[in-house]
Amino acid sequence: MEKIEKDFPQEDLTAEENEVIKDFQKDEDVQEEKAEILEDEEFEEIEEEVSSNILNIKRELKNVKDENQKLTNEIEALKDRLLRTSAEYDNYRKRTQKEKEGIYSDACEDVLKNLLPVLDNLERAAQVEGSSEDIKKGVEMTVRQFYDALSKLGIEEIETKDGFDPNYHNAVMHVQDKCFGSNEVVEVFQKGFKKDNRVIRFSMVKVAN
Repeated sequence: MEKIEKDFPQEDLTAEENEVIKDFQKDEDVQEEKAEILEDEEFEEIEEEVSSNILNIKRELKNVKDENQKLTNEIEALKDRLLRTSAEYDNYRKRTQKEKEGIYSDACEDVLKNLLPVLDNLERAAQVEGSSEDIKKGVEMTVRQFYDALSKLGIEEIETKDGFDPNYHNAVMHVQDKCFGSNEVVEVFQKGFKKDNRVIRFSMVKVAN
């Protein structure tokens, strides 16, 4: 308007021309107001979007913190459980070891209780003066007593009458002889013993055919 007024002083313009200039100025003012309104609306939209993004970020951050705290709690719980399990296992191991030692001591005690009388008789036989026949009878009696002691402990001699069995016999010699059957045990070099079905010592044998 100032430009128009400078170029065209109002006193030099007709009333109609002044009206046109005023209408143009009004349109220009309206356009400026519309531009300002649009700028304000765009700014508000941007502000709302930024606020929304900040709010979302805060929510995400809170979720991450909550999840992190949850994981931290789970880790601490697992650590505590691991420590308790480790302590329980250590106690169990010590208790089991003690029980094993007790069982072993009890087993040795049971064996010795049955074998010591045999030792007593052997010592007595060694001190007795007599004929070889008397000594032989004493030794035979002691051997019978020893087998009785083994029987009380549930230990029995491994049989060979049913032929060679690799589960109970150890063949150290083989012979070919028509007088014996296949896999027949013809000689026992060392007797074997078992408790229940568990071999304590394999029989050392000679096997035919």
